[in-house]
Amino acid sequence: MTTTNTEARFKAAFDAYYRAIFSYAARRAGRDAAADLTAEVFTTAWRRIEHMPTEPDSLPWLYGVARKMVANHHRAMKRQRALHLKAVPSTQSVGMAADDPIVVRRELEQMRPDDQEILRLAAWEDLGATEIAAVLDLTPEAARVRLHRARRRLAERLGTNLEGTN
Repeated sequence: MTTTNTEARFKAAFDAYYRAIFSYAARRAGRDAAADLTAEVFTTAWRRIEHMPTEPDSLPWLYGVARKMVANHHRAMKRQRALHLKAVPSTQSVGMAADDPIVVRRELEQMRPDDQEILRLAAWEDLGATEIAAVLDLTPEAARVRLHRARRRLAERLGTNLEGTN
């Protein structure tokens, strides 16, 4: 690939997907960290441009890179928090409606990281099973099964039936 083609391909991906990757990072790591994480994602994309798939597969690939960057960020933050850990009483409320976004988010955050990620990809990024499969390096069928199971576990935590959601 020539330098001109490489630059054009990177610029096209950056222009098309910067906002999506920034939003992904902001929802998972907060707005303060999102700009740095997004910059890291696109720095990696530039360094590995020869590995970045062509359209329409470049966005799921970028989400996969972002997922790893966010995971690294969370590990670093966890280590940092361990140094400054203070006891905080639980604010877990009982009896709140399952459709309360605060309750849903709190329950989601208590789930396994794999369940959290697949549910967020489906709900926040509006990805289907095939795209989720590309992000998580799964087969589409495995992504469908994991998404179904994660939704069921979230519904159990909330005491509701979420089977009808996509």
